[in-house]
Amino acid sequence: MKNTMLLFFVGCMLSSMSLTAQNFDSAIGARFGFPLSASYKKFLNENDAVEVYAGVRSGNFYNLIRVAGAYQRHNSFNLDAEFAPLQWYYGAGASAAFFNYDDDFIGDNGGVGLGISGYLGLQYAFEGIPLELTVDWIPTINIGKNALNGFGAGSGSLGVR
Repeated sequence: MKNTMLLFFVGCMLSSMSLTAQNFDSAIGARFGFPLSASYKKFLNENDAVEVYAGVRSGNFYNLIRVAGAYQRHNSFNLDAEFAPLQWYYGAGASAAFFNYDDDFIGDNGGVGLGISGYLGLQYAFEGIPLELTVDWIPTINIGKNALNGFGAGSGSLGVR
């Protein structure tokens, strides 16, 4: 199953649209975080982008599906030409998580959690090949029940598009 998902994400990356070395209009890829997610990012202009992603995570006693969207503002570091493809970004977004627990200790519980998130990250687009990497920190305020309630500052991901 994991190999199938990896092949799917690699295929999505290779089929990304309008990708160039330092700038792209839109791209499909993956976010390796909580949960592992498929991602679509669309630039509205040179600096502003919208990203949506959805992912699934399962454990021994739970299942989680999360969908999220974010508005991101990209800025360059004004560095030497060697590091010109490196940018930093910030933004805000919202998410919804649908989950259920199947455990004799806490019973069959499920529900929906809503989240408001901030984004702070780095993006690097490789020259000459259609590939970009991102790493970001996503502090989130969750409103829901059980584990999806309260503030969490430990979330982030590595993105590949």
